[in-house]
Amino acid sequence: MRKLFAVFAGLTVISLLLAACGTAAPAASNGAPVIQTVVVTVEVPVTAAPAAPVVVAPAGYGETLKAVQARGKLVCGVNSQVPGFGYVDSAGSYSGFDVDYCRALAAAIFGDATKVEFRAVSAKERFTALQSGEIDVLSRNTTWTLVRDTELGGNFVHTTFYDGQGMMVKKESGITDLKGLDGGTICVQTGTTTELNLADVMATQGISYTPAVFDDADSTFAAYAEGRCDAVTTDKSGLVSRRAVLADPANHVILDVTMSKEPLGPMVRHGDDQWFDIVQWTVFALFFGEEFGITSANVDEQKSSATAPEAKRFFGLEGDMGLKLGLTNDWGYNIIKQVGNYEEVYNRNLGPDTLTYIPRGLNNLYTNGGLLYAPPVH
Repeated sequence: MRKLFAVFAGLTVISLLLAACGTAAPAASNGAPVIQTVVVTVEVPVTAAPAAPVVVAPAGYGETLKAVQARGKLVCGVNSQVPGFGYVDSAGSYSGFDVDYCRALAAAIFGDATKVEFRAVSAKERFTALQSGEIDVLSRNTTWTLVRDTELGGNFVHTTFYDGQGMMVKKESGITDLKGLDGGTICVQTGTTTELNLADVMATQGISYTPAVFDDADSTFAAYAEGRCDAVTTDKSGLVSRRAVLADPANHVILDVTMSKEPLGPMVRHGDDQWFDIVQWTVFALFFGEEFGITSANVDEQKSSATAPEAKRFFGLEGDMGLKLGLTNDWGYNIIKQVGNYEEVYNRNLGPDTLTYIPRGLNNLYTNGGLLYAPPVH
């Protein structure tokens, strides 16, 4: 915006100066120079007040939640062949640690943990299913790696299960370490980090072997059970779960060796930060519930008697935490009420009373020597 201001200047105009410019200066009757007043119009720019900053949502922001809500259900990519993590029984019912996470996410979104469709995806097809939008989230014992984080169009949220690759052999083989497999054949599933880790470790230790590669877990472990290979390798959690369903579990030994780091957790597509936040904070809600002693059995009592500010925010009693995620404020309550906290989910699928028991180890809360830690709810 520009405004015109009249600037009045009293200028002493001396006849000699004006004459130098080619103009004769008028003189008074007594010969003294005349003082003239000249009006000069100057255009002065005026800067408008700065506008408030505009926050622009990135491309894709909010699109996934809208699509899921419009559909009326979450579509979750899971495993169907690993007991304890993702498994489907003869009646078509899904169960497992990763499966229960999908239910927790549905509870957060809809207030109803049953509003989820499980889509069984193989290791080979899982990333394509996520990229194409066939599934909304991948919760299928998938390892977080740099390449997967950068080249597959996806983002990993917080790790839900810390694992490591192991090796299983028949007890009668007498093999006690990797060197005992020199010259042997090892069954491994293709399209996994397992295949690459195996090659790296064996090359480092100078052990020669022949890989027997299969497309899925069922065929990999079937070949091992039939004696077509001397050993089978995958994440230790997978070895524990698959050993439990072999004909004679006691005849199979998991070697005391950890061949890699395997941080497992849910994965979402790039480009929708709101969806990433929802999937991420559903993980943290499970951690939070255990840390604060909130269970599916006592959640109503805990909510009604909550005094700690952070607990009140988690329950939706103040702070509008759910609205900040695009959900209702009782999102955290619904997760715990309908699915349970992390400890409940773990014990239900991998606890001491299951065939797929795995000691928690690193998968304990940080207060118990583990790596699980929920950021503050505020």
